[in-house]
Amino acid sequence: MKYTAIVLFIFLTSFIPTETMVFICGSGGAKKYHLKDNCRGLSSCKQEIVQTSITKAKNSGLTICGWED
Repeated sequence: MKYTAIVLFIFLTSFIPTETMVFICGSGGAKKYHLKDNCRGLSSCKQEIVQTSITKAKNSGLTICGWED
């Protein structure tokens, strides 16, 4: 019975979508988010590249980088 509950839990949680993570330049003036940490749009970033959720990026007013479209 315990084994069945564990298998069922693993099966059901595998369908829960995970939050998409994106990358932004750590400077305070960032305007875009990037899907890959090696995006061309991040090449001019002088600060560290920070990983955050896409929800937080969009809620902060950031839009997707033009190189990512």
